[in-house]
Amino acid sequence: MGHNGLAPRGAVQANGGVFTIYPAIDLKGGRCVRLTQGRADAAKVYRDDPGAVAAEFASAGAAWVHAVDLDGAFAGAPQNAAAVAAIVQAAPRVQLGGGLRTREAVAAALASGVSRVVVGTKAWEDETFLRDIVAAHGDRIAVGIDARDGFVTIKGWVEKTATRAVTLARKAEALGVQTIIYTDIATDGMLTGPSFAALTELLGAVRCGVIASGGVSSLDDLRQLATLARQHPQLDGAIVGKAIYEGRVTVAGALAAVR
Repeated sequence: MGHNGLAPRGAVQANGGVFTIYPAIDLKGGRCVRLTQGRADAAKVYRDDPGAVAAEFASAGAAWVHAVDLDGAFAGAPQNAAAVAAIVQAAPRVQLGGGLRTREAVAAALASGVSRVVVGTKAWEDETFLRDIVAAHGDRIAVGIDARDGFVTIKGWVEKTATRAVTLARKAEALGVQTIIYTDIATDGMLTGPSFAALTELLGAVRCGVIASGGVSSLDDLRQLATLARQHPQLDGAIVGKAIYEGRVTVAGALAAVR
């Protein structure tokens, strides 16, 4: 078992077949916001106290909270340390991404009590960096693959690369990465449903754990994802953000829907 009881992943779900719901907290200026399609100019503030939001998610039964330092993603270095600390205090386990582009930043996040960190831009830019942090921290490293039209997008979703998402996923898996978080940017924050075709293509390309992100709008979307996970057992769970804040689903309802 890894840190906090995270089990190494093979071709089966690490958590014994449980489809995990990861309610999301996106941080901008210390507040809880959501962006539309990753645009910094399209932020809607939902709550001023991220720690209280994490506590509500935990009390509703969430085993994980997915936190993103949006300021960090755009700046290239962590920017919301106090808010992250409040989330870590309130949630059973925290998965954190956004601006973690040095070994020191990754190590500091993990030392602060974060259970798993998500690297995105730097994973695409620097294979040596990814290999080193996986060697140092094992299953506490996840790679976030954000894609538009099947191609990797980096630097807070500002730059589209010529690398296909499935190519980066295979490379990350070969370097020992055990969890990939796959976001289809076209669906993110749109409440139009996940991109099942793109997700299914990715699931067919790797055996490591995959977490779906982007577009979840209803309990029906989550039920469909849970059904897909029965066909592709490495589909570990889904990140749910805007649908919770807009009142379309509750954390408790989401957990019940995929049970």
